Amino acid sequence: MSNPEKPSVSRALIVAVQLDNVSDVEFESSLAELGDLAKTLGLEVVGQFTQKRSAFDSTAYVGVGKREEIRQFLESQDTLSRTNPLASGEPVEFILVDHEISPSQALNLENEVGCEVMDRTVVILEIFHRNASSHAARVQVEIARLSYMAPRLREAAKREGPSGRQRSGAGGRGTGQSRSQMDSQKVRDRIAELQKEIDAMEAGRDTQRARRQEQSGLAQVALVGYTNAGKSTLMRALTGKEILVANKLFATLDTKVRTLQPESVPKVLVSDTVGFIKNLPHGLVASFKSTLDEALSASLLLHVIDAGDPGFEAQLEVTDKVLADIGADSVPRIRVFNKIDYQDDVAAEEERSAELQAKYPGCIVLSARRKDDIAQLHQAIVQVFQQALIES
Repeated sequence: MSNPEKPSVSRALIVAVQLDNVSDVEFESSLAELGDLAKTLGLEVVGQFTQKRSAFDSTAYVGVGKREEIRQFLESQDTLSRTNPLASGEPVEFILVDHEISPSQALNLENEVGCEVMDRTVVILEIFHRNASSHAARVQVEIARLSYMAPRLREAAKREGPSGRQRSGAGGRGTGQSRSQMDSQKVRDRIAELQKEIDAMEAGRDTQRARRQEQSGLAQVALVGYTNAGKSTLMRALTGKEILVANKLFATLDTKVRTLQPESVPKVLVSDTVGFIKNLPHGLVASFKSTLDEALSASLLLHVIDAGDPGFEAQLEVTDKVLADIGADSVPRIRVFNKIDYQDDVAAEEERSAELQAKYPGCIVLSARRKDDIAQLHQAIVQVFQQALIES
């Protein structure tokens, strides 16, 4: 009996430039992260092309020689898939660029290598678009996508030549707007319309928060940290509620609020937030400010860090920077190093835990999958709020 055919998976190629001021460790970490983003998007990465340069090529991101190298590789892949039925996979469909590049750079690269180009921002936007489930998150995603699209509409109009600049009105003459101006105006109008929705929703959320804070003895904790650090697993362990837990970047886009379990005095509410990521475009941070606002209204932040990730120090800096950007850097926090069970044995785990606690005084090192560790964190959270009650 023959096995049913597996559904085809779109294949992609990663292309990246390492600038002079970027270390090898940082560069490799960024490439690995883009690979994870591609996986989250359901793409299979079949190779990567990298180049060291002092600056991006102004025409098409990578230099002429590298573009030719990529084009030849793509042609060979296309030929192989057409001539050899046993060859694995389909032709490469996407080039994933590990930076945000200009509309003209993307279009020129696309034209030269004959393959659709998605820069890092487009990849993240597409993941956000697919994962947003609440109305608020969908509205925020649309604002981010339209904001990204606006300058690209202007570039497309320029590429069209006179027809793109043609004035509206009889015979294309008169004082009407150009096509690009009309498109840009539609985008601006839509963004303004969506922003009004966001403002109304934020006002509603402010009212909900005020009501929660008015309740007797109520305290709020927000989980923050790098995407895929284990925040959702920790949220489920602390609250006893089923939360989506997936080994994907940006699995959580919508804020969830649950009660700390077992319940304590004072009663503590725990909320999750969207994960941070290196090179997250500022427009996306702004678009998802409503989920990060939970961090602003919290009395305590749990900064969750993946202890097993060799690049966690850079990730820690990213989270600190984003929290400062939204004005949440003054909120008290506990650094929680998660996934310490990545170590092979107890002795190695204890040694690593001691190192982290020495470097980050007051931190808690744990595995969100161990009940004793969660009980320790639960106790630390409750102690913070009980101490506040005594002091007040």
